[in-house]
Formats: sequence, structure tokens, C-alpha cells
Amino acid sequence: MNRIIFGSLVLLGLMLSESVHGQAQFSLGIKGGPNFANLDVNYSVGDNYKNRTGFHAGAFALIKIKKIGIQPELLFSRQGSNFQYNSGSGEANFDYINIPIILKLYTVAGINLQAGPQFGFLSGGEVKNTIQGITSVQSAKDLYKGSDFGLALGLGWDLPFGLTLDARYNLGLSTINDGTNAPESKNQVFQISAGFKIIKIGK
Repeated sequence: MNRIIFGSLVLLGLMLSESVHGQAQFSLGIKGGPNFANLDVNYSVGDNYKNRTGFHAGAFALIKIKKIGIQPELLFSRQGSNFQYNSGSGEANFDYINIPIILKLYTVAGINLQAGPQFGFLSGGEVKNTIQGITSVQSAKDLYKGSDFGLALGLGWDLPFGLTLDARYNLGLSTINDGTNAPESKNQVFQISAGFKIIKIGK
């Protein structure tokens, strides 16, 4: 993971250097949209995990040189899962601060392919369990790890006038709990985003 962070920072530095010499586009913007989240769970027979709808919102920076761009983002993301089991049902509601660092490969008309690491930090949330009509609530921070790591893959479109559209799948690569009191789980989130470049310098 440290190598990924270092490599991303080196690439960002090189692109910033090119931007200073007027060879790149630099943009700052905001983005947001719905999440369709679930958990990849090593579960026992009888458990059933279903998608949970949430949202994400935040800011991004884009450094683009010709057909290549790098886009670090800072996002609040609400995700988790609904689940059912033999004796009841529950809801896992997670609040994350996510930092994806996205490499963008531009094709034609602003359409771009996206891939990169995502670092997540659990900021809040709760887990509800309902058994025979009785509901209990626990803090997500008491049950799950404070950090997450995943891979973001997606497709984007940079439109005229600073508008952007993205469809992205965030695949969790690290388990978010220790598996002691619950089956091992990984985040899975599909996101649709609309954004706007507030500041744009360069072509």
C-alpha cells in the first residue's frame, strides 16, 4: 500500500510540474450522487445480504496532460448493506471519508476510462439488528475497522462548460472487520456521480 501511495504522489508531482509550464489543465470541482452499496461477506447458510442505497458528495482536483489525467478526490460516502438471516433482519449503515486517487485515460469527446486506489476512513454509522420484533443498535466503530482499502474502476465523461459524469465501481480489497464476532466483510459500492469544475486553468 505504501508503494501505491508513493507512486501516486510521484505521478501527481510530475503532472503538477508540467502544469506549471503551461502544458496541462488544472481543475478544482465538486461532485456527488447516489451509492448502491453491499457487503461481500463470507457468510453462513441462511444469511442474505442486499443492496443499500446511500450517497456520496465531495470535491476533486484534476491535472490533465493531453490524454492522461490524475484526479484525487475527497468524498463523504454513506454505504453498507441490508441483511436477513434465519431469526431476524438488520441494517449496516457506514459513513466513510474516502480518498480515491484516480488515473484517467481520455479517448474521444471527453470520454475517459478510470482506475486507481481508494483509501477509506470510517467516520460513523450504526448497525441495527431486529430479532422477534426487538431492535438493538450498535456503533459501527465498535464493530468494524477504522480504515478500508479498495480499487476504483469506472467510466467518465467530461462535458463542455465544466460538467462531468462518472459511473464507478469501488471494489473492497481489505476486510473491514476481524471476523471474530461476525463473518469477514468487504465493501462493494457502485456510484453514479455528477460534477462541476468550479476552477479550470489551461485547455
